Amino acid sequence: MKGLRHSPSSSSVPPSSSPPLASSWIHLRSLLIVASATIPDRGSLRSPWSRRKRKHALSYRHWHRLLSPEGKFHDGGIKFIKKVRSGGVDPSIRAEVWPFLLGVYDLNSSHAERTLTGIQIRKKYESLRRKCHQLLSQCRKENRLNTIDEGGNSVSSCFNEDCEFHDSQDDTSARTSCTVTEGNLYNFKVDQLLHSGSDEFSLCNFEEIEDETEVTHFDNYPWGTESSTSESSDEDETESLLGSSISDMLVQHDPKLTRFPSIRGDFSQYNRTSEDFVTWQRIIRLDAIRANSDWVVYSPNLASVTKEKALQSAISVGLKNYDQLDPCMIYHAARMVAVLEAYAVYDPEIGYCQGMSDLLTPILAVIREDHEAFWCFVGFMRKARHNFRLDEVGIQRQLSTVSKIIKCKDLHLYKHLEKLQAQDCFFVYRMVLVLLRRELTFDQTMSMWEVMWADQAAIRSGIGKSAREIMRLRAPPTDDLLLYAVAACVLQRRKLIIERYNSMDEIVTECNSMAGTLDVWRLLDDAHDLVTSLHQKI
Repeated sequence: MKGLRHSPSSSSVPPSSSPPLASSWIHLRSLLIVASATIPDRGSLRSPWSRRKRKHALSYRHWHRLLSPEGKFHDGGIKFIKKVRSGGVDPSIRAEVWPFLLGVYDLNSSHAERTLTGIQIRKKYESLRRKCHQLLSQCRKENRLNTIDEGGNSVSSCFNEDCEFHDSQDDTSARTSCTVTEGNLYNFKVDQLLHSGSDEFSLCNFEEIEDETEVTHFDNYPWGTESSTSESSDEDETESLLGSSISDMLVQHDPKLTRFPSIRGDFSQYNRTSEDFVTWQRIIRLDAIRANSDWVVYSPNLASVTKEKALQSAISVGLKNYDQLDPCMIYHAARMVAVLEAYAVYDPEIGYCQGMSDLLTPILAVIREDHEAFWCFVGFMRKARHNFRLDEVGIQRQLSTVSKIIKCKDLHLYKHLEKLQAQDCFFVYRMVLVLLRRELTFDQTMSMWEVMWADQAAIRSGIGKSAREIMRLRAPPTDDLLLYAVAACVLQRRKLIIERYNSMDEIVTECNSMAGTLDVWRLLDDAHDLVTSLHQKI
């Protein structure tokens, strides 16, 4: 009779089995009620990255079905953006697709218009490379006017103002004991964060930089030696291009884009000199030589480059100390030097900071032509450049956004971070700085970035403004998808952080150990959950 109190119908079933079944059903029902109360209602905006909804990557066949015979998208690119956001891009067509995602080619352009644009951007890139040559030539001339120090020793005027290098190899502090410029100090700080816990890289050794005091010579530079008259005309041409055409090309894709003065390549406006360019060049060359080789399997054509071609490329950009590298890595390093030097001239406010090479590597692996790779990188850096400002305003804003997302989504976790004085989310600094490049595999990185770029392309082109378009995209596009993904990384480990970690250092170690353990599509699915439920509150 005791079993009757559990269920009125228990007389028809064995008393020993009835209570467990009934209690299990009640427990399951209560779990469903709790789940429905805690999981936000996405409504019809279902995640394009959920396991059930996610589709295959944009294929070669589908890609060409989206284009008319004239090479224009049939619907202005809406289906293209939707497809890339739901599954990324097939590796076989990335070289064709990425320039659209990164704003090099307008979504409404035809084959003929893109051909003309290709010619223009090649000329602009070559002008920037000539400007690099001129800056190095200028500094080389200045170096001939050596100054004499108090001991009567000849010291190059390009370096005696910035650093006093030590000879001791054993003294670790010698690497940072020089009186460095603000830019060098920032680079050293970033280098520590990027390479912490990694066996592949060592901290930037400023003694290595000292060993390369000789300015790079461009005797084999592809543009050849130019007379003073032609150099002057090239400078005028470059300044004109930097002052108008390049800016106009970017602004035509995004009318709201601020015409930041650095587009004009005006070094003096930011108190930059040829000496700054030489400093950037040295750091670029160090980072290029020690670049990771994980891109090789994704770029078989570049991986099979001949030694002769690799050496010729290295000589053309003055690359040194590459004897230990394979030909494909020498060639990759040379391309990296050329593109990053050109960007330092293009955007002297930012110049070069460590971490930018991480962002460029996937682009070089996919895009064969240097000029097209450069403009893809410019499109990428249009937003990412704020990560590398010396005042760190951009990176601090993003860390603050990650903190707000966590606080709105999980107040209990946020309060635990407050207790550890980690509520500023500095422990995800590296994730934000290089856009999860160190936490994801190379293939995952490209998929993540493609989805992120598709969101940015949708916003840049005005796609997703109406409710109908948002429904077709299945999610509101956002410029800050990366930040929601970073927050999702932290939230996925909330239990571990709350129960086991008692200091920010432990959380930093956990974040640095994520490499190779993340499911990029699950991460995007969780990020979408955060976007749909919180984007109006952040």
